[in-house]
Order: sequence, then structure tokens, then C-alpha cells
Amino acid sequence: MRRDTRLAGIAARLFSILCLSIMLALVKLLAMRGVTLFESVFYRQALALPLVLGWIVAGPGLASVRTSRIGAHAWRTGLGMVGMVLNFATFILLPLAEATTILFSVPIFATILSALVLREPTGIHRWLAVVVGFAGVVIVAQPAGTHLSPLGIGVGLLASIAIAGVSITLRQIGRTEDATTTVFWFTILSTVPLAFALPFAGHAHDAVTWAMLLALGLTGGLAQFALTTSLKLAPVSVVLPMDYSNLLWSTLLGFLLFDTLPTMAMWLGAPLIIASGLYIVYRERIRRQENTAAAGADA
Repeated sequence: MRRDTRLAGIAARLFSILCLSIMLALVKLLAMRGVTLFESVFYRQALALPLVLGWIVAGPGLASVRTSRIGAHAWRTGLGMVGMVLNFATFILLPLAEATTILFSVPIFATILSALVLREPTGIHRWLAVVVGFAGVVIVAQPAGTHLSPLGIGVGLLASIAIAGVSITLRQIGRTEDATTTVFWFTILSTVPLAFALPFAGHAHDAVTWAMLLALGLTGGLAQFALTTSLKLAPVSVVLPMDYSNLLWSTLLGFLLFDTLPTMAMWLGAPLIIASGLYIVYRERIRRQENTAAAGADA
């Protein structure tokens, strides 16, 4: 890929992380205004639907989202919704910076699941990175005594496992399905059943809350497309490290909106978790290069 294309991919990824940070801060603010977790999840999906449809109609067209793997998309949707609910709950229960740091453990769990579920070879380097990452999680969680909610930490770790499962599922679906197709079916298959439940679980809100819900859906939809675009413009190993900019935004938003600052334990544990994730990505890149070279030699 050309250098300018990679830079565009990095820019798209940074924009997507900014949108995600704003979206998750809105989830916490909305919970303080009486919006239920169900409502936040529904409006996140429903209000992003026009963006998804507009993107597809203006681009490849609706015919491009035809699929013969609806079962795989249904599984991805179910797992993705579990991950989203747990993710939102984590940010409601924990300060923004600490919640963000706990969720940086996704690459750690993705490595474990890849080894256990996909039977992918995992060398000593990546297992050591997993151990270092878990050490960082323990430091952030401060099990010996902490101001953090134990429930929030537990929910955050479950969210990381669910999101790691989504990443593995997307890797499998991506062998035959375009990213746009996956985004379309995830949005459709999640929004429709949630819409049927809305009359029983939805509530009336004031104008400011509705405006915040609209912003929640828009930032979520923009983040989803920017993430997809970044992967089209640059390799995963190039754009994925940009995800850690989320910690800067969550720290800033936590201070401005909730008057909270990260604890010393967070600053000590976060570098270990981030270093672990980056090293796992680096080792996966090395492994892919070795596999490509071996395939070329065999040919």
C-alpha cells in the first residue's frame, strides 16, 4: 500500500476512536438521566441504520449485501449484542479511563480464544504477552482494596471476552463476506428484535435526552464506518495501535464531564496492558509474514 493510503487509514482509525469515546461517554451521561441500558443499545443501533443504508445505497448497492451465510451473521449479531450490552454496562459502572483500560484486554482474550477455539499455534512470545497483560489488569483492578466497583470490573472482563469472540467470528466470516455486508446484517438483525421490545422497555424523555440519544446513534454509526474504512486503507497492524488513543480521550472526557481522574494504579497497569496488546499484534504480523514466505517457497 502507498504511504498516503496508510496515513488515510490511520486518520480514519483515530476519528473512529474519537467517535467511540464520545459515544461511551454519552452512554454514561444518559444512564445518569434515567435512560436504561436497553434503550441505549436500541438507539445506538436504530439511529445508525439510516447511515448504514445510505452508505450501501450510495456505494455498492443493496445487491452487494446478499449472503448465503445468514446463520453466521445471526451468530455474530447475538455475540455482538452481548458484547455491546456488557461494554455499555462497564462504562456505566466504572470511570471512563478505568473502563477503557480494562477493555484493552481484548487482544489478550482473543489470543487465548484463538488457541483454544481455532487451534491456532500460539508461541511462547504471545503467551508471555498474555501473562504481562493479565498482570496489568490485576494492577488496575486492585483486588486487595479499591474504589472501583467489583461488579464493574467483572462485567468489563466479560465484555472483553465477548468482544474477543466477536473478533474471531469476524475473522472467520471475513473469509467470504465483505465488511459492508457484515455491518449491514449486524445492524438489521439486531435492530428488528429490539424494536419489538421497545414498547415494553422504552420511556419518555426530555428534549435534551433525545438529542443525546441521537448523538449516541450518530457517533456509533460514524465510528463503525470509520473502523471499516481504516481496514480498507491500511493493514490491521498499522491501524490497530491507534485504538489506544482511546485512553487519552476517556481521561479528558472523564475529567471534563464527571470530574474524575485516573488512579495511580490505572497509570501503572495500563502500560502493561497496552504493551501486551501491541506485542501480540506484532507477533501475529510476524507469523503471517512467515506463513506467506513458507507458502511462496512451497509454490
